[in-house]
Amino acid sequence: MAFCITYVWLTPHREFQLIVREHNASAAVALGGSLIGFSIALAGAIHNTQSPLQFVAWGFVAFAVQVLAYRLARFGHPGLSHAIQQNAIAAALWVAAVSISAGILSAACMSP
Repeated sequence: MAFCITYVWLTPHREFQLIVREHNASAAVALGGSLIGFSIALAGAIHNTQSPLQFVAWGFVAFAVQVLAYRLARFGHPGLSHAIQQNAIAAALWVAAVSISAGILSAACMSP
């Protein structure tokens, strides 16, 4: 939940307003992809850590990787936020794919 709240706060567009009020599928796909990517990384942390402190540390790493992934996706698509606001599904799929890929790579880096 903390990831979702912070991630939404960091993005220039307002995902929940777009999803709930405007039924914007692009915002839902983009946010969903970031949640999936973060969850994959957290699953790797759960599987591979041996203490709560390690888990929390890897959770912060997973969060930072997702923020970096979003920034890189915006670098590759400078109008990303505007495109999502306009419900451009291609932009949403781009950011979702980057987020999920980052989550998979994060999880792999956590393995012993």
